Amino acid sequence: MSATPQGATPYYYVPAESSHPVMAAIGLFFVILGAGTWINGYDWGMYSLFLGLVWWLAVLFVWFREAARESEAGLNSRKIDLSYRWSMSWFIFSEVMFFGAFFTALWWARAHSVPALGSLANELLWPNFQSIWPSAGGGATASPANIVEPFQTVGPFWLPTINTALLLSSGVTLTIAHHALQANHRARCIGFMWLTVVLGFVFVCVQGYEYYHLHAAYNLKLSSGVYGSTFYMLTGFHGFHVLVGMLMLFFITLRLMKGDFTDKHHFGFEGAAWYWHFVDVVWLFLYVLVYWL
Repeated sequence: MSATPQGATPYYYVPAESSHPVMAAIGLFFVILGAGTWINGYDWGMYSLFLGLVWWLAVLFVWFREAARESEAGLNSRKIDLSYRWSMSWFIFSEVMFFGAFFTALWWARAHSVPALGSLANELLWPNFQSIWPSAGGGATASPANIVEPFQTVGPFWLPTINTALLLSSGVTLTIAHHALQANHRARCIGFMWLTVVLGFVFVCVQGYEYYHLHAAYNLKLSSGVYGSTFYMLTGFHGFHVLVGMLMLFFITLRLMKGDFTDKHHFGFEGAAWYWHFVDVVWLFLYVLVYWL
């Protein structure tokens, strides 16, 4: 099947043959090889991991740039725009399932696992075990063998609440930017997009400081029982998604400054906005279930 001629708008655009998938796979191969060997004590694995990561990111940069040029050249028809929307919708759905698994693990530990271990049926297996959530201390609580170091739990004040305000504010500024783009007010759109990116960056910085403070002052680690593992898995993966979403919005803003997107044709903007609002909603669940309850 041949590539679609330049300037034409087909029913379904077929790009020319590309080496990008193979090159991206090579980069990921060295990432996985390096990670596996580094974990097993081979120092050269670190260089393989970072080399593969740089390789992979460079390929993605070139690949995405070509896709953006195809879009701006008018090669993407309504059918392709619809496929992009379905693809982004299913991707976000997969992310919902991803976080749903960790929220379910948190609920199962609190409502079932810890009470079951403290029941009369397990008295011989775990003598002196008390089904207390969260198990903040060793010995008399959920760690009778003292395999979990004592730690302090985390409340909503003040860093998590500050981060909640930052994310909710970023959702508002992103919505204002979207409406500005639809009204063809590009300067206003760019201004609010930069404000959204800054709010996302500050969120990541605040969470980084929170992690430092929790480790140093609260002795809360990934190994701090099921509380520590579920806390860091949920907040850590969410923080990573905020970082990815912030980078998406950053590059969308650069494209806006370059002149890309119109008031009618801007799904790249909309897809990134969908992702960011999803990140906002996940944080609200996380803020209530992890920090308040």
